[in-house]
Amino acid sequence: MRRDGRPYPSSPPPPQAWSQAPSPPMTHQPPVQHAPPQRPQPYREPSRPGGAAPPPRRAINRPAATPPPPSAPPRPRRKRHWGRRIGLTLLVLLLLIGGGLFYLDRQLHRTDALADYPDRVGDTPGTNWLLVGSDSRNDLSPQEQQDLATGGDVGNARTDTIILIHIPKSGRATMVSIPRDSYVSIPGNGKDKINASFAIGGAPLLVQTLETATGLHIDHYAEIGFGGFASVVDAVGGLDMCLDQPLNDPLAGINLAAGCQHLNGAQALGYVRSRAFASADLERMQHQRQFMSALLKKVSSASTLLNPFRIFPLLGDAAKSLQVDNGDHIWNLLALAWAMHGSMITTTVPIGGFENTSGSGNVLLWDRPKAQEFFSDLAADQPLPADLISSQSAN
Repeated sequence: MRRDGRPYPSSPPPPQAWSQAPSPPMTHQPPVQHAPPQRPQPYREPSRPGGAAPPPRRAINRPAATPPPPSAPPRPRRKRHWGRRIGLTLLVLLLLIGGGLFYLDRQLHRTDALADYPDRVGDTPGTNWLLVGSDSRNDLSPQEQQDLATGGDVGNARTDTIILIHIPKSGRATMVSIPRDSYVSIPGNGKDKINASFAIGGAPLLVQTLETATGLHIDHYAEIGFGGFASVVDAVGGLDMCLDQPLNDPLAGINLAAGCQHLNGAQALGYVRSRAFASADLERMQHQRQFMSALLKKVSSASTLLNPFRIFPLLGDAAKSLQVDNGDHIWNLLALAWAMHGSMITTTVPIGGFENTSGSGNVLLWDRPKAQEFFSDLAADQPLPADLISSQSAN
């Protein structure tokens, strides 16, 4: 019915609201057919008439990628120049050693011991050293003289020990004791004990007397006093010596038991000075050779040379205590110690006996024929025959 009350015509039917519309009749709908599964196919460019080439692909302008900032180059490893460092270290050591030796060389006391004289013996093969132990007390205070039992001042210095060392060009060195009471000709002073030559004219006259008597040319000279000897022994830490019998000598200030024992400087000085034996000087010279061999062996040993707390005090004491020829140096002394650090022959000049003389007292006589052969072999740098060696020691 319309709003004005009039009815709608019978056809077509009046419009109805959505909610008033009748539901459509239910009819059977066929199931929905899904598309069959598809297999991906590679894309093929469609053929073009006349075989024309496909248009070129359009280039896609992409922004260029920004390159990463360059990394810092690795720092090159510095080469360690070990050879250079070792070389510099060795150079520094050589400079220090050279400077030390030069300083010690300046500390040596020098004298013109090997002065030339008319008709002097010419140079002989090998190297000959003259080692002299002086009884000088000049470097000792009264208290030191008492501690070392040296006695008081005795005037002009005399030789307490005379040792000749021959170092051949090859072979073993030879240590020869020269008895201080040897009766020889002293140039300009007649015949007397060889000890008197040192008291009269010092080292030069002693060297001239010995060269004239032996025919050997002396190349180097070294002299040491009582105090210096004791200091050198103490500087190497003392020495071990073996005694066959007890040794008690108040004059030498020594009292030692038999057997092996350690001797300090004062004891060592008394040991090499003592004459309290039946054969007096002859046995004392044997002790001196034994002690000198042991001392030089220890000086040249690795325990001394490689120990700075031992070698430098030793060289310092030796430099202050030794008197050498003007042409001698500290390195000559080191060469001497090195030449004698091994096996060595120790002996004395062939002895003929003893004799009482007017003016000189009891003197020692050389066996002239044997002594002449003995020194001729040394002068020719030849090995000594066994029958001319009074005692032999392999150290």
